[in-house]
Amino acid sequence: MGALDEPLTKLVGDRTAKVLADSLKLRTVGDLLHHYPRRYVERGQLTSLDELEIDEHVTVLARIEKVTLIPFRGRKGDRLEVVVTDGRSRLSLVFFNQGWRQKELRPGTQGLFAGKVGVFNRARQLASPDYQLLDETDGDGAAARFAGRLIPVYPASAQMPSWKLSLCVETALTKHLSDVGEPLPAGLRERHGLIALPEALELIHRPRSQADRERAQERLRWDEAFVLQVALAQRRAADSALPAKPREARPGGLLDAFDARLPFTLTEGQRKVSAEIAADLASEHPMHRLLQGEVGSGKTLVALRAMLAVVDAGGQAVLLAPTEVLAQQHHRSIVEMMGDLAEGGMLGGADLGTRVVLLTGSMGVPARRQALLDMACGDAGLAIGTHALIEDKVQFQDLGLVVVDEQHRFGVEQRDALRAKGEQPAHLLVMTATPIPRTVAMTVFGDLETSVLDQLPAGRSPISTHVVPAVEKPNFLTRAWERVREEVAKGHQAYVVCPRIGDEDPEEQKGAKGARRKRRDGDLEELLDDAPDEGAAAEGDRRPPLSVVETAGRLTAGPLAGLRVEILHGRLAPEAKDEVMRRFAAGEVDVLVATTVIEVGVNVPNSTAMVIMDADRFGVSQLHQLRGRVGRGSAPGLCLLVTDMPAASAARARLDAVAGTLDGFQLSRIDLEQRREGDVLGQAQSGVKSSLKVLSVLEDEEVIVTARAEATRLVAEDPDLAAHPDLRTVLESLLDEDRAAFMEKG
Repeated sequence: MGALDEPLTKLVGDRTAKVLADSLKLRTVGDLLHHYPRRYVERGQLTSLDELEIDEHVTVLARIEKVTLIPFRGRKGDRLEVVVTDGRSRLSLVFFNQGWRQKELRPGTQGLFAGKVGVFNRARQLASPDYQLLDETDGDGAAARFAGRLIPVYPASAQMPSWKLSLCVETALTKHLSDVGEPLPAGLRERHGLIALPEALELIHRPRSQADRERAQERLRWDEAFVLQVALAQRRAADSALPAKPREARPGGLLDAFDARLPFTLTEGQRKVSAEIAADLASEHPMHRLLQGEVGSGKTLVALRAMLAVVDAGGQAVLLAPTEVLAQQHHRSIVEMMGDLAEGGMLGGADLGTRVVLLTGSMGVPARRQALLDMACGDAGLAIGTHALIEDKVQFQDLGLVVVDEQHRFGVEQRDALRAKGEQPAHLLVMTATPIPRTVAMTVFGDLETSVLDQLPAGRSPISTHVVPAVEKPNFLTRAWERVREEVAKGHQAYVVCPRIGDEDPEEQKGAKGARRKRRDGDLEELLDDAPDEGAAAEGDRRPPLSVVETAGRLTAGPLAGLRVEILHGRLAPEAKDEVMRRFAAGEVDVLVATTVIEVGVNVPNSTAMVIMDADRFGVSQLHQLRGRVGRGSAPGLCLLVTDMPAASAARARLDAVAGTLDGFQLSRIDLEQRREGDVLGQAQSGVKSSLKVLSVLEDEEVIVTARAEATRLVAEDPDLAAHPDLRTVLESLLDEDRAAFMEKG
């Protein structure tokens, strides 16, 4: 074990090491050295307070402006309110029953204040923050230590504020900087003018100037791009050596028969992408292709045509979906599109047809047994299902193609387990409706060819999206329910989406007693204005997310009384979920109150309105996916984003961005710009392995492209990296068994 792999207990002691591991997932010396500052502040430079994000753990440099001790009314205790300023805006700090702090938190004092940004009375605040004053002339000499240099501000936690992290990093640099290896080849560093890694680590943590910081970031940016691209280059080289059976549609076969029955013409984009996939399927090496497209762009149709081509060539194809609702929806729509072509070998089935089976974990024994038999003997050319398809007992006669819908919900191990059910590796097509920019696709899916569908089929109607600030303008929420009633009166249907189910065990909701107490007698508008009491504010808590069960009950008793309202969520029995969706699709339900179980795959053209409650609790891509459930017919769609977040918050900015455009690719850039460490690659793991720390997939496309070329050349010359032991060590750390899915997860 190298020095950088040593546990932090040896460096900082058991207690501090436990806090670092539990709160920040930092466990080794290497993890700590690669935990880079989020930003820097200069001594005497006040931190901007008007850009703090709600729920973010922050460290701010500010000056105390006002200190007030307020006794509680009618009970013992007090609240110490401290107002700090950066000269332009203000931030409140609150301490409960800690009046003694008034002696040291004096107006005019400058300090570092760390905590989680919360909201109380619609204003940002830090509740019981940790702090370190910088005007001390004795004690630990904080001011002297920070004087004359940039102060690093680290991604931190409530238990481990930034300045304590800084002390840990200083210790690691002092003791272990000389142990740092050099993963980048000397020739590459020389060609691109990059400094050595030990120097880069010192300058990223101890910059003397902004120029130092930029030199360090440029080097570390290359490390992230190059190491990832070497991993992808090795995988591409290994995959290109694998054999695969070519699968080419035969003229006059099942695919031609299906195309002849389509009641519409394929878009130019669908024809182009289908041709790319067909060329891959005809190859003697396994296809690895990502099909990326807007919500409603027709990805499923393109995938079905590829599956039918494989059946034409004598093979079988499977479609793997992340949920039973989506699998059932796919099965139903594919059978409807194919008609008697989906009844091969059955009475009344077409001569050219094949059988289409569904396999999910909740199916009854007889139906499950028949599906397994049809797949094993080859009668079923097409199989659609959930994770149940991956089980050992599932066998195929000749599996030729695996299609994975919503690919980011599956790990590479799951896909490989399914592909391995073929005699030779099956071709792979992964689909995503979540908008991902080309640069992200190139980085994360570097070993996948990418096809993009950016053209909506004819007949799809536009969707108008609006933010409903329920607390600031409660009449807007009233109008939202009126709009739902108007759509139903026209013969259309609507969705109401909530973040939570609402039938949780009481223990799960213990912490929200105050909020629940207020809810008993309140109406739906009051739920949205359910501010926390003083005790809740001390913890920085918001009210619990609105639930399907509670919201449906209040709607049927209030603004949507008289309409046919039903609920749908993941805890319903599979038969019940399928029945609710069947009745909704048949027009027997006016309003469906649901969780995000409807996020993908649900296709009810008559649905024209969607109200998303607590919309700020969803991500940009998720909101984009959800609203894609409306406007799928000839009538225009309406999506209303209900929120109680203040107008100046980052959450409202995200909602305004969603309301402002239907361009998923533009939204994806906003989404990724707002994600923090660990999110871009879909991982939440430790240290340097957890994310792209310095590299920006949106801004550093040139570095990524160049790094890919360098990595491809290096792997071609030295496939096993025998001449690059430090690079091999970093790569082995990156690709340990817990991160086997790293390269293909988005």
